[in-house]
Amino acid sequence: MVVAVLLLVVIAGIAITARAVSGNDSTAPPQRPLAQDGSTPSPTASSAGPTLAPPPAPIPGYLLIADRGNDRLLLVDGAKHVLWRYPHGRPAYPFHFDDDSFFSHDYKQIITNQEDQNTIEILSFPQGKVVWHYGHPNVADSAHGYLSTPDDAYLLGNSTRTVADVGNCRILFISSAKKIVRQIGTTGVCGHDPPRLLSAPNGDTPYSGGRMLITEITGSWIDAIGPHNKLLWTVQAPVAYPSDAQWLGHGRILLADYSSPGHILIMTKGGRVLWRYGPASGPGALDHPSLALRLPNGLIAVNDDYNDRVVLIDPAKKRIVWQYGITHQAGTADGFLNTPDGMDFLPYKVAAQNPAIAALVGQKRH
Repeated sequence: MVVAVLLLVVIAGIAITARAVSGNDSTAPPQRPLAQDGSTPSPTASSAGPTLAPPPAPIPGYLLIADRGNDRLLLVDGAKHVLWRYPHGRPAYPFHFDDDSFFSHDYKQIITNQEDQNTIEILSFPQGKVVWHYGHPNVADSAHGYLSTPDDAYLLGNSTRTVADVGNCRILFISSAKKIVRQIGTTGVCGHDPPRLLSAPNGDTPYSGGRMLITEITGSWIDAIGPHNKLLWTVQAPVAYPSDAQWLGHGRILLADYSSPGHILIMTKGGRVLWRYGPASGPGALDHPSLALRLPNGLIAVNDDYNDRVVLIDPAKKRIVWQYGITHQAGTADGFLNTPDGMDFLPYKVAAQNPAIAALVGQKRH
C-alpha cells in the first residue's frame, strides 16, 4: 500500500512537471487574472465583525450586472435580491449604454464602459462615486483622449486600464494619468495580423502572466498576446459572431456566440469544440448572448441580451437552472432587466472580509 501511494505521488509529480514544461498556456486561470505581472492579489482582510451569512444558492457569491438598456448597474444574489445599484438619481458623470462592468483586482472599484457614449469610467465600490473617466461623451474619434465604441474595459493590478476600442481596431492600455502606455493594433487600420492589425476587437480579457485574450469580430478570431505584444497563438472560432472570449486554463476557452439562436461553447486553442450549449428554440434558447463566465461552483453565467435576462447554465445537464429577468420582457422594476450586456462575479469570501461590502450584502431583504 505504501509503495503504491509513493508511486502515485511520483507519477503526479512527473505530470505536473510535464505540464509546466509544455508551456504556460496550460496553467489554470487565477481567480482574478487582472494583475499585469500574472499574480493574483488577495483582498485585504479587515477587522473581525459580524459573521456574514452564506449567500443564497445557486450563486456562490453575488453577480454584478450591467443592465445596458436601463443605464444602470445592479448587484444581485441567488435569491434575486437587489443588493446595490448605480446610479441613484442623476449620475455625477454621464452614464448611458453601460455595456460591460468588471471589478478591480481588490474589488474596491468597478470599471465600466459605455459603448455608445464612447467613454469608460471607474466607480468606487460600494460607495458608487466616479473616481476616473476617459473619452468624450457621445463623440467618437481616434485622437488622444477619444474612443470609438469602447468595449470590455478592465482595471489591471498595476492600475493600468485596458479597453477594446472596437471602432478604431485597437486595444489600448491607459495609465491613471490618461496616457496611452501600450497599444495592440494600428489605429484606424483594420485587418487580421495580430499584434500589428486587429479587426473589430470586442474582447481583451487579461489572464495570467500579463497575457491577453483578444476577440476579433471579423473573421471570428481569438488571439493570445503576450505582455510584450508577442503573438502566442491565434485560432478561428466556429461561431458567427464571437464575443468576449474567456480563458479557462489548460488550453480551453469559454466563448459566447452573439447570434440568434445564440450559443455558448468551450473550445481548445486549437479550435476543437469540447462543449456547446444552444437550443434552437424553446425557453432555453439564447438570443444574442454577449458574455459567459464560469462560476467557482461550475455553473456558467450568461448575459442573454435580447431575452432581457441573465441565466445560469448547468454544463452537465445543459439546461438553465436560474435566471434573473423576465424572458423577452424589458423593465425597470426589481426582477426585470433591459438588454443586460455585461456582468462580473463577487465572491462570498471577498464580501465577508470587507466590512463595507459585508454590510451591504448582509442587509435583510424582503
